Amino acid sequence: MTSATSAYEPAAPSPLGVQRVPTGNAEVDARLERLGDADHLPADGHLAVYEDVHRGLRDALTALDARPAPAPQAPPPSPPYNYRS
Repeated sequence: MTSATSAYEPAAPSPLGVQRVPTGNAEVDARLERLGDADHLPADGHLAVYEDVHRGLRDALTALDARPAPAPQAPPPSPPYNYRS
C-alpha cells in the first residue's frame, strides 16, 4: 500500500496567460517581459523572478529621479504696452 503523499505528483508549471502591455520605456518593458519567466517555473521559483523584476523597476524609477530637471523655459516676450485700441 502506498501512502497518499508518495503518490502525489505536483502539476507542471503552466502560463497564467496574463498579457503584458508595452509601456514605451525599453527598460521597464524588458522587466515586464521577465515576468514571463515565472510561467515556466514551479511556484517556489517565482519569488526570485519577482524580486529581480521589482529591483529592476525600482532602479528604473530611481534613474528617472536622478535625471536633472529640464531647464525652465523663459516666458514668451510681452507685447509692448504702447498699443492702443
